[in-house]
Amino acid sequence: MATDSDGANIDLTSVRDAVRRQAQRATSGIDDMAGYLSEQVADESHREVTGPLLAGTGASGVVRHQGRVVAEWGDAAIPEMLFSGTKSVVATVAGVAFDRGLLDPDAQVSRAVDHPLLTRLGIEGITWHHLLQQTSAWHGELWGKPTEVDTQSRREGFERDGAPGSGWAYNDVRVNLLCLALTVLFRRPLPEVLRAEVLEPLGASSSWSWHGYADSVVDIDGTATPVVSGGAHWGGGLWISARDLALLGELYRCRGEWRGRRLLSAEWIDRSWSPCDLNADYGYLWWRNDSQRVQPDAPTSGRCARGNGGRHLLWIDPARDLVIASHWGDEVRDLIAEISAAVPPTSAATPS
Repeated sequence: MATDSDGANIDLTSVRDAVRRQAQRATSGIDDMAGYLSEQVADESHREVTGPLLAGTGASGVVRHQGRVVAEWGDAAIPEMLFSGTKSVVATVAGVAFDRGLLDPDAQVSRAVDHPLLTRLGIEGITWHHLLQQTSAWHGELWGKPTEVDTQSRREGFERDGAPGSGWAYNDVRVNLLCLALTVLFRRPLPEVLRAEVLEPLGASSSWSWHGYADSVVDIDGTATPVVSGGAHWGGGLWISARDLALLGELYRCRGEWRGRRLLSAEWIDRSWSPCDLNADYGYLWWRNDSQRVQPDAPTSGRCARGNGGRHLLWIDPARDLVIASHWGDEVRDLIAEISAAVPPTSAATPS
């Protein structure tokens, strides 16, 4: 077992070999993002892209071990569309609200925030917990996209009618509803919260940006306030480099504390990574790997944010002090398995 320059028990040769292979597995067709997105939505009536697009530049990523960068591939400083990995960032912003005492997970959203648009959407009975776990069962239309348009839930057979909390279904429109509710709760755009409370304290660059759609604007106290999306299904979402994304992973690996400053409570991280009763592979917009269905051949101690079929991934394994951020890479399953095999557990503890 080779060690790194600080003596950490990690097979750096194997890690770098895995990274070198991953650099050659770039997703194709990403230079034409409009064309690429059109192939992701099966419902012809709702393929229209209404958010901004960012052409992909190729595979890139970062491996961090025990807080230090041990390998990179591609240009890890270039922002890329994160797709549904953005959802875990929405959960992070919700954690800021929780830590401030603004958000009680068990409270009904309609009683916590008051806005005419939310009233019209008919969200009675839906709690923050429901929205964060994707168990709200809400049916409606937001920003011109109906909940029924999300083909993944229908394709996988999760969609069903019922009361909030009666079923789990992965649905972008419902996550956008959560983004709207959080924007009203904070009474300011979510990127401002993310920048001030999370990314700037982490030392992230200023190259990232977070977008919504052309019509995702809401009046708050007389000000037209943009509402971001929880993914890039119709454009928009979070655009962030692998380096900055890995820093977010470090915050979770360190249980919310960064260089002596508490940015997120350990309680919120435990809640985020606790299993949903209706889908044990899911928490608060984070994926769990206890069953190894999310990332086969990878350790059960891993937690991840993932988007676009795993082509965008933030993998966090606290038991190994390991963080991996990957953009526009195919066969990420092999990357995670290979690097995990080269990094022995440093702790017997596993996340919630």
